Amino acid sequence: MRTQSSILLMAVGAGVLLTAMITTNSYLATWNSPLIASWFAHGSGAIVAWALLMVKLRPAQAVATAAPERKPPLWSYLGGIPGALTVLLAAIAVNSPLALAGTLGLMLTGQILFGLLSDLRGWFGVIKCRFSTLDLLSVALILCGSAILIIYR
Repeated sequence: MRTQSSILLMAVGAGVLLTAMITTNSYLATWNSPLIASWFAHGSGAIVAWALLMVKLRPAQAVATAAPERKPPLWSYLGGIPGALTVLLAAIAVNSPLALAGTLGLMLTGQILFGLLSDLRGWFGVIKCRFSTLDLLSVALILCGSAILIIYR
């Protein structure tokens, strides 16, 4: 139960950070272009990732690693491309009549639909599982909520 609570809190925190990132990038895109805003976001993210990697590698170098490390699959290195497109398209969509709430609603819908499809097909090494009635109900509610956000804002 405690693990599920911490995972839920991390997921909510990730959602808050995603909203803050999209808001910041779209604001930056209003001053120049969505492409430059995307480059800025990924450049600053690369600097932070490099700094965290340096902090993590320092104690690891002191301890000899005897266990061989498994290499990630090659396709996992392409993860930055959809991330860059997400930032770019979100910066464009937030500055459109969709606004922030409509953009996030549709992004959430796309993520859930792609996640369900990935689960169904077993893409990216996930365990295959079928749709449940609860999954379909969740998608229907999210679609209705997104439509309400977009139509009646």
